[in-house]
Amino acid sequence: MRQSPFWTPITPKTGPLFHVQTQYAQQVPTIDAVATVLRIALSQTVEPGVDRFGEVRALLTARSKLVDIRRDIENQMRGLLKSLGIVLGKGGAGVLAARIAAILRQAARLRPLIDPLMAVHDAIAAQAASYDAQIKALTRSDQIVRGLMTVPGVGPVTALAFKSTVDDPGRFKSAGDVGAYLGLTPRRYQSGEMDRTGRISKRGDRLTRSYLYEAANVLLKVVRRGSPLKSWGLKLAKRIGPKKAKIAVARKMAIIKASCKTGAARLIFGSERG
Repeated sequence: MRQSPFWTPITPKTGPLFHVQTQYAQQVPTIDAVATVLRIALSQTVEPGVDRFGEVRALLTARSKLVDIRRDIENQMRGLLKSLGIVLGKGGAGVLAARIAAILRQAARLRPLIDPLMAVHDAIAAQAASYDAQIKALTRSDQIVRGLMTVPGVGPVTALAFKSTVDDPGRFKSAGDVGAYLGLTPRRYQSGEMDRTGRISKRGDRLTRSYLYEAANVLLKVVRRGSPLKSWGLKLAKRIGPKKAKIAVARKMAIIKASCKTGAARLIFGSERG
């Protein structure tokens, strides 16, 4: 029996009901469309389901919020110092803190301006690190997530986000449907004689989609180890540009992960094809 990715079955004593997931409301914007979804749902036998990953998604969302706040504070400090003629340059949170500390040693007059922001930044970074520790603890006890992490460029956060969003890949007719489910497939516009492909739909879970895109970026730019997926992505980047290539690699990652049942290494380092 197949579980639909768009609704969760509820089985009260009065009879079967179906809850359409709110993140897909944009996919059913009209009354007729909602009626169609419910008619299809009621016409199929579906196993009762429970939102097993609600707390995991809440953890990932909370971490994402703190990372956004930390990044905003970093940008504020960069902007303030740049207005004073001091350019920090690129670098992560640790590099940024070291550079600011060096600047403040030479220009103590800036401490009243920067120290309050730096204190908030450090506190946010510490709390984000505590979320990271919780996520790593979850991945250590999850064989599926550890298997997903064998994909080059994929870390604990991306793997856990993917599992909590997709849940059971068996509910999809094919692994290729996962790309569309996560909004990584292009829109198609048809009208009369016109038939063209547009940008990706960006439907589904935004957080998981963004993590997959970041993982694709890491694979193409940071990971040194070669793999069929990386080679395919680099060739694609030369032909269609880096941005579209990263989206294609992110979509391919989603398909590979959905196909992965015993481990992703065989699929990645074996016979991965474009």
